[in-house]
Amino acid sequence: MYSLNKVGEKTYYIDCPTNIGLYKLNDTDVCIIDSGNDKEAGRKINKILKENNFNLKYIINTHSNADHIGGNEFLQKRTECKIISTEIENLFTKYPILEPSFLYGGYPFNKLTNKFLMAKASNPTGNLDELPEGLEYIKLGGHFFDMIGIKTSDDVYFLADCVFGENIVKKYHISFIYNVDEFLKTLDYVENLEGKLFIPSHAEVCEDIKPLVKLNRDKVYEIIDTILSICKEALIFEDILQKLFIHYDLTMDLNQYVLIGNTLKAYLSYLYDIEKLNIEFIDSKLYWKTI
Repeated sequence: MYSLNKVGEKTYYIDCPTNIGLYKLNDTDVCIIDSGNDKEAGRKINKILKENNFNLKYIINTHSNADHIGGNEFLQKRTECKIISTEIENLFTKYPILEPSFLYGGYPFNKLTNKFLMAKASNPTGNLDELPEGLEYIKLGGHFFDMIGIKTSDDVYFLADCVFGENIVKKYHISFIYNVDEFLKTLDYVENLEGKLFIPSHAEVCEDIKPLVKLNRDKVYEIIDTILSICKEALIFEDILQKLFIHYDLTMDLNQYVLIGNTLKAYLSYLYDIEKLNIEFIDSKLYWKTI
């Protein structure tokens, strides 16, 4: 864990709970792709940089979830590096209160402003127009507002959270999705990528991404079928959420409530938009029912 692995002439990755990319801009200057989940991750990354006499010039954030930007603040203070991402992700990075507010659907109470849902604020300095030479970005919609992946000159793809590892899919079943339609389109796109190596943030490095894409796609359609089955009787959101937790034998806590609850709302929106679910107000409650 937290070892530096070379996978190309200029491309490395640091294996950790959120895999981190590293790309050499020249003999001394480097950029990293994401920064881990907290200050401690930033500290460990900084140690690797110092051990290899690397000078950090950029952090490229694939998106603004706390486990991808958690090391930003620590690293930026020590290196004065630039931080770049897409416009909306930069806003969440600069104002991290937006993430728990969005997930909860209102002002979050204190226990929701934890390090898993809210990173320390850092200062984005630019957008993808400043992407260093040798790197390309690809749009990976669905998981969050405007997530990207990065392709290096060594034909290595860093795929962020567009797919999740087999262990995560089989253990937790429901991974966070903001837009189900875009998530499925991204899976179709990624399935057809040609590259030397693929590095998702929460899965093993692989040469063939297709099996992992299929696993994630199959799980999405399984969850869709499960929701449609649950909603054969008209139910309010909280009852659907409860039945989904029971079906997958999940344990409810505050983090899971907002993450899976928010994801369930994304599925309900998708199914309503494709006319698989109907909605009705009864006694001032919103009910969902399979058509």
